[in-house]
Amino acid sequence: MSASYLTSILIWLPVAGAILVWLLPLSRYATGALAMLFSLAEVGLWIEQAARFDFSRPGLQMEERARWFGDLGVSYHVGVYGFSVWLVGLTVVAMAAATGYGFWVGRDRPRGYFALMLLLTGATVGVFVAQDLVVFYAFFEAMLIPLYVLIGVWGGARRMDATIKFVLYTMAGSLLMLAAIVAYGLQAHTFDLVDGPASGSRWLFLGFMLAFVIKAPLFPFHGWLPDTYREAPPEVTAVLSGVIAKAGLYGMLRIAIPKFPDPASFYRTAVLALAAAALVYGSLLAFRSTDFRGVVAYSSLAQSGLIALGLFAGTDLGFDGAVLQMVAHGLVSTSLFLIAGVVERRTTTGEFRLLGGMARGRPALATLLIAVGVISLAVPGSANFAGEFLILAGVFQRAWWWAAIGAGAIVLAAMYMLRLISAVLHDARGSTVADEALDVRPGELALIAPLVAGLLLLSAWPAAISHHSFFGNSPAATVKGQFK
Repeated sequence: MSASYLTSILIWLPVAGAILVWLLPLSRYATGALAMLFSLAEVGLWIEQAARFDFSRPGLQMEERARWFGDLGVSYHVGVYGFSVWLVGLTVVAMAAATGYGFWVGRDRPRGYFALMLLLTGATVGVFVAQDLVVFYAFFEAMLIPLYVLIGVWGGARRMDATIKFVLYTMAGSLLMLAAIVAYGLQAHTFDLVDGPASGSRWLFLGFMLAFVIKAPLFPFHGWLPDTYREAPPEVTAVLSGVIAKAGLYGMLRIAIPKFPDPASFYRTAVLALAAAALVYGSLLAFRSTDFRGVVAYSSLAQSGLIALGLFAGTDLGFDGAVLQMVAHGLVSTSLFLIAGVVERRTTTGEFRLLGGMARGRPALATLLIAVGVISLAVPGSANFAGEFLILAGVFQRAWWWAAIGAGAIVLAAMYMLRLISAVLHDARGSTVADEALDVRPGELALIAPLVAGLLLLSAWPAAISHHSFFGNSPAATVKGQFK
């Protein structure tokens, strides 16, 4: 197989799987097993892509281009940079774990459910590899369609309210981004992200940024987050926080900053202020939250703010740390939401006042939660520590007070994560925690343990993503080269 085709196959294989799963009248078990087969095939293909990628050579690789709308200069143009390889890997691994969780719990209407999960996989990979603005927008919107249905059909009691709020926020941002794409293409006479020139338009920059800050999200554009993260099925929430939110941050890195360098510089202070507000506000809300999902949801808001700080610091360390933190937090958040689902299945609740004492007799659950929680605390030697340290160092190069705000919020992160661990595992046993409640089952362990293993590997070698002097394809080197 030619390496140039791997990128397209990673997009279209799960889409083909979605069609097949939807059409075949298989049993519930066979439908889930077929969906898992496609998900695991995606992981295998990504491993092949990463093995073939030359990390010592900067620039776009595994590129494929075909004219789509000739009159408009739109082409099907896909390819990967060094950092986007890791974001594609995050996507396929997290989606495989989430799909497996849905298979394990036995979601009803399995043909529709698993078809939507596979469609979401293909669309999200498309976002991270698209090198044409129209193609990027098509995948960006396609990514949202299965999410609307997954939340609205398989969500909790208030799922319709959450879905409507999610739709309103995301559509507002997407329509403005579409207008910005059209205006940019008419000005530049191309929609290609690699060959297209930089623009000095502040209005176009704001059109893109609004869509990205809603998706990330950043304060005060996070209004959809609390209800959506609580009402969606736990595996869908895991994907929303761990992967989909990274699409907004990736858009800042791939489009907003390199294609609009002057507006990005002009609005740098404003974006840094929003990012700092999201970091502090999210950390405070996470500390005050009274339930498992609430803590992880608001911590995701805070982490998006921290990553945006690194991106808009405009320094080598900031860029490299931001991408490392995207991947590390994606694995942490996916793991925590799946663990939240495990807890909710045994206790019917995530409320701290009803939980407690779950460490007794459940060593696997305690080990998983403590391992992920400790990495989330950013203890020295962890992947989160490496990412946060690089971001703070990069922001410090811009101005010391941004780094001081970030450091203070990271202290809050330690407090709310320790509170979560204590409330679930070590406080007095709540009324919903029965003696006979099972520990993590082998099937659940098989889904969460690989995510934790990925975090441990990344903790041992964070330079695989971040080290710009070791790899010429680092985020900082690529942004400085304007993605050419």
